[in-house]
Amino acid sequence: MEATDFHALDCIDLLALFFTFGIDIPKFAIGDKGGDNPSEMTAFILVGIRIRPELHSLLFPLFLIVYGTVLLGNLSVTGIIVTDPCLNTPMYFFLGNLSFIDLFYSSVIAPKAMINFWSESQSISFAGCVTQLFLFAFFIVTEGFLLAAMAYDRFIAICNPLLYPVQMSKRFCTQLVAGSYFCGCISSVLQTSITFTLSFCASRAIDHFYCDGRPLQRISCSDIFVYKIVTFSLSSIIILPTIIVIIVSYMYIFSAVLKIRSTEGRKKAFSTCSSHLGVVSVLYGAVFFMYLTPDRFPELSKVASLCYTLVTPMLNPLIYSLRNKDVKEALRKSLKKEIVLFNCVLTVI
Repeated sequence: MEATDFHALDCIDLLALFFTFGIDIPKFAIGDKGGDNPSEMTAFILVGIRIRPELHSLLFPLFLIVYGTVLLGNLSVTGIIVTDPCLNTPMYFFLGNLSFIDLFYSSVIAPKAMINFWSESQSISFAGCVTQLFLFAFFIVTEGFLLAAMAYDRFIAICNPLLYPVQMSKRFCTQLVAGSYFCGCISSVLQTSITFTLSFCASRAIDHFYCDGRPLQRISCSDIFVYKIVTFSLSSIIILPTIIVIIVSYMYIFSAVLKIRSTEGRKKAFSTCSSHLGVVSVLYGAVFFMYLTPDRFPELSKVASLCYTLVTPMLNPLIYSLRNKDVKEALRKSLKKEIVLFNCVLTVI
């Protein structure tokens, strides 16, 4: 292997060592299409966002600020929900898991993208690419099922409030969350497996800032007809049930809310759902925009990818904290405790 095949390990590559340990990953070829002596696949090149090199110095701090906000916001929401007994309810149990997922799937993408702003090679190891695709698919699919579970939770809370403590028991909520993670894992294993059965002998330059199915499909020299059928079927099985649950739940919710006579009652009922509805709209809007954008407009797909890989995880804590009285009150109490503790430390010093 030539010296140029080696590059510094980053967090994705280190994680890949754990993910690939003991797993038989097939070897793929690169080189000229149809070449007789292909070399062993060792790395891909992430082309990233096509902008002038001098603008990289502006894009890096922007990514850093957004990613920092993602970390701060989601860690804060998760911490408040775990530590505040008043937030020990099904809705906040789901919200805590949503913040956990947002935190991790943005962390799968953002650090590597920021490293590549300054890296000349802009490479990602083959194992790193497999790991990135697997983890991102796992978390994004899990979030879709979790949002459907949250819609069902709001449906029970508004349409059957008297039965809510019974139907949304701690055990049932745990089963819904565990089921979401299980579906995400199965889907990710299938998507990653079918993607990396393709042969990459035409090019190793991925026209994206992370490893995703569509840009990998573009550089494959395999017949992708079966791949497209399988991925379309898999996407339909994942997306349709979650969207149906969300739409049907909100149809019943809107019907129940409209029957409330008092304006204050309607406003209160809508306020419990507006945050969730906003999160669903942003996430699914960006996903549909990206996957419905034709292949001849890859830069538009990258913009949509930025929305649901960084912007959505950044907005989710803001949406829930700014529009939710319980979270704002818990945050206020937490800040007061921190201020009191800080003053005590200063007094001792």
